[in-house]
Amino acid sequence: MAKVAVVILNHNGQQYLEKFLPAIVRYSEGQVIVVVDNASTDQSAKLINEKFEGVRLIELANNNGYAGGYNESLKLIDSEYYVLLNSDVQVTENWINPVIKLMDSDPSITACQPKILSYKQKDRFEYAGASGGFIDFLGYPFCRGRIFNTTERDDGQYDNTRQIFWASGACFFVKSKVFYQLGGFDEDFFAHMEEIDLCWRMNNLGLKVMVCPESTIYHVGAGTLPVSNPRKTYLNFTNNLAILTKNLSFNKLFFILPIRILLDWIAALKFLVDGTTNHSFAILKAHFEFVGKFRIHLRKRTRGQKAISKALVLNKSVVAAYFLQRKKGFNDMKF
Repeated sequence: MAKVAVVILNHNGQQYLEKFLPAIVRYSEGQVIVVVDNASTDQSAKLINEKFEGVRLIELANNNGYAGGYNESLKLIDSEYYVLLNSDVQVTENWINPVIKLMDSDPSITACQPKILSYKQKDRFEYAGASGGFIDFLGYPFCRGRIFNTTERDDGQYDNTRQIFWASGACFFVKSKVFYQLGGFDEDFFAHMEEIDLCWRMNNLGLKVMVCPESTIYHVGAGTLPVSNPRKTYLNFTNNLAILTKNLSFNKLFFILPIRILLDWIAALKFLVDGTTNHSFAILKAHFEFVGKFRIHLRKRTRGQKAISKALVLNKSVVAAYFLQRKKGFNDMKF
């Protein structure tokens, strides 16, 4: 068994592999590097075969998204730790060792992420993870360094290693043993928020998720599915409701779920007023999909849930704090 396997899931990301894979190879010396091609139609596989001799290639017959693609391919990779890395990421020197050292130091640490900065604006945090993910009591995710679409400048204010609620799927370190114990990612999610669901299941069992800012990467973001695509809106809304259904206690679920559905309708109305009707319809489609799978999500609930630290879940609405009180920074949120 290898100690660490860096696993890059790729779908039509040839341009990113050409740009970023050389640095991954250079700064991951001694580690297993695997590119999983998720049924690409470009020349990604050919590129790996011809130019990256030391990189293992796994080709999947179908595109089963982030969740299904990783679940299928990781079964073929024997390693103590998996590093699930997006193809649109620039890594830096010594990006792996500090994280593995941290995870080795405590058996209860099961997932971790580095500090994630923007590739396009290298002095700012990147949307997908920043310096660690958190959540409010209504289930809205946010980050140290990113609240909704506002990203903070990195001035070292979040450089401390600490426990977080969820780690970013853009660069997700996970102990393989726990990954399989929890059944991996939920493939009904296809893509988006499956890492939050997995981390929530870890939290429900009293396990720890951490951020290790001693390691830094730069993420392009939206490399596979742009923010402007209604498909992204659909996945985010339906998957977020699924996460709540699977992981909240019953008492909290039947209080919070109606509030969330109402807030989703307000979001759909805002999209409509803004003239982006395709995103409004994407939210409605997400709700129909969620209702159709409600019983399925209920059957997947974590049993024997343990209390989650109040330092990881904001006990007020991040929506109200951001949009009504104009609080834009993570340190403005008082847990």
